[in-house]
Formats: sequence, C-alpha cells, structure tokens
Amino acid sequence: MEPNERDKSVPNEIQALLSDERLILRETQRSVTPFGGVAVFIAYLRKIDLAGKVDEHMPVRWRSPNQIDPAATFTSFLIAVLLGAKRFAHASCLRGDQVLHAMLGVKRFPSDDTIRNLLRRFTMGNVERLFALLFELQMERLPGRDEGYSLDLDSTVFERNGRQEGVLKGYNPHKHWRPSHHPLLAVLSEAHFILPGWLRSGNCGSSRGVVALL
Repeated sequence: MEPNERDKSVPNEIQALLSDERLILRETQRSVTPFGGVAVFIAYLRKIDLAGKVDEHMPVRWRSPNQIDPAATFTSFLIAVLLGAKRFAHASCLRGDQVLHAMLGVKRFPSDDTIRNLLRRFTMGNVERLFALLFELQMERLPGRDEGYSLDLDSTVFERNGRQEGVLKGYNPHKHWRPSHHPLLAVLSEAHFILPGWLRSGNCGSSRGVVALL
C-alpha cells in the first residue's frame, strides 16, 4: 500500500443482496436523526406555547447555573416518552442526537439522572401546582359543543416491575396474576380527551371508586 493512499474500508459501490440494483455509498458530515417526524409535534407544542406555560408554572427551580432548566428537562422527558422511552435510561440514548437537540432548542439533553432528580422534587403539592394549571389550559382548547360531551368511564391494566406503591397481583389479561396497577379513567368520548383518573392498586375490581370519582 502506498503511504499516501487513502484507506477505503467501506466500498463506495455495492450490489443489493436480493436483486441486481446498484447502490452508491457516500459519507456526509451532516447530522442525521431517525426522529424527523417529531418536528410536526414540536411545531404544535410551539403553537400552543407549552414550553412557556411549563416554565411559567414550574414549581421547581435550581440555583446552580450549570443545571439544566427544569422546564427544559420536563419538556425533554415528554419528548423522550413520545419517542418510545419506556425507562429513564432510554432518555440517555437521545443525548447524542444533535438534530433532535436543534429542534428542541437545547444545548444539552438531560440525562436519566437529571430527569429522576427533577421528578423526585414533585411532591403532591408540586404536582397540583403544575398539572392543575396545565389541565385548565387543555380544557380551554376543547371546542364547544351545544349538545355537550359524553363521559365514558373505563379501566385498564398496567403491568409493573419493581416495588412501586400500590403494585399488587390482580387481574391481568396478558400475563395472569402479575403485579400491576389498575387505573380508572374518565374520557370525553367525542374529543378523545382523558380527564384525570385514579391510579388504583392492581387487586381492585373494575368498578371500585367509580361513584367517588364522579
């Protein structure tokens, strides 16, 4: 090999495995992301000024200038869930996606520890301070109906792993008698809008707490 010859470890041209199509391989220095479709949802969140409302009513504030803003952490956590995160650790997979960071307008995506530290500060009082106001904003966006809305009550089963509060063995249609929660949900049928529900223990019956919730 010549000293100045470029090392080409990947061929520039390949032939498809199951057909005769020819493919050209090229490198790019541009940032890429598999989550380009989230741009539509981000545009919607900007239209309703979700980030501004969260920042305005966020009950948790950090004093350190090196901390990521709590409103940015909270919003990034919502986006991580939207993109399929099922555990806090999954959020760390998004820390290297520069395109997603640009769409969100953040310099640093919060780590799983940062998200957990924020959520630990959400006592019952802080939950009410933030989510009661956000819920009012959602209700204000519902279109008016002269005939009103239909209120549907339903229950579902969330299988759980670990020792979370209220996780007990009960009815589970997929994995019988596995530890779970059995939440009760109230839904405005015509708007597909979920009103606040109750997170019940896994051993509750389907109708438990219906009258009290209403």
